[in-house]
Amino acid sequence: MHKLLRRRLLLTFLLGAAAFGPAWAQYFRQSTYWKTHRQEVEFGLGITNFLGELGGRNQIGSPFVWDLELSQTRPAASFAFRYYLARKQAMRLRITYGVLAGNDNLTTEPFRMTRNLNFKSDVVELSLVYELHLYREELGHMYDLRGVKGTKGSRVGFYLFGGIGGFYFDPRAQFNNAWVRLKPLGTEGQGLPGGADEYKNFQLCIPMGIGIRRAFTKQWSGGLELQYTKTFTDYIDDVSTKYYDPEAIGAAYGDVAAYLSNPALDSGPLVENGIISTAPGMQRGDEGDLDAYIFLKVTADWKLYKYKSGSKKYRARIRRQKIVF
Repeated sequence: MHKLLRRRLLLTFLLGAAAFGPAWAQYFRQSTYWKTHRQEVEFGLGITNFLGELGGRNQIGSPFVWDLELSQTRPAASFAFRYYLARKQAMRLRITYGVLAGNDNLTTEPFRMTRNLNFKSDVVELSLVYELHLYREELGHMYDLRGVKGTKGSRVGFYLFGGIGGFYFDPRAQFNNAWVRLKPLGTEGQGLPGGADEYKNFQLCIPMGIGIRRAFTKQWSGGLELQYTKTFTDYIDDVSTKYYDPEAIGAAYGDVAAYLSNPALDSGPLVENGIISTAPGMQRGDEGDLDAYIFLKVTADWKLYKYKSGSKKYRARIRRQKIVF
């Protein structure tokens, strides 16, 4: 009688364990498993493009994506560290290098073409952003138990991000087959009576964007990310306010400064209502439209695994992606 009762109790326990096991495994994976690989390093390679006064499409300048000049696309690279606060939430610290460029010769919009300015600038951005992973890529089956076959986890993830950062830039213009730094030249009368305020090479920015990721192995994931960076300066291209008297600029900073402040004087200036568009006091840029830039990068992410679990109830064999109770 006692043996029969023990057998029934054992059978009931085994059936209960079989039913509860997958649910426990799913709970483990969803609520705790992510902590074993909550740190990642990321490498990125891609392209960047400038959104501001110089160059752009055949229209009045705009700081958003419909003013892109694809021929001015330049390379970009980045390195980042990511830390997951929760299964689908992370903070990311990243440093990015890129090259921004623009050239009025590439547009047929009359005023921009007549202005005849050009620039390029290295840009180094350091950012801290919050990531919301709406879908997170995972390998293997949802339950992740040895010998249990069930619904497979999604290999593709999707996320949004936004945060704050700072960046360095230093615009240069091409003159006689050489690239000349523009800030020391005061091309809008910086440092002169009635001239524009001098700008700083270090500025704040707000990076934001979207990305997709795909898991290839237990530790490697790859992705594609688009970032739009809003800035708080209009001088990435050294153009923002009004034309200043080139003779006064020349007397203060030299003949190269005088020419680069207004190269359109030698290219048939546009006249509207009897006024030359590039005369001192006329609009050179639009200080109301702040500059921006974008990054489009392919990323490779490497998970840093924590091989020892802090729980006494179970231990995880990370290398084999299996759970042993």
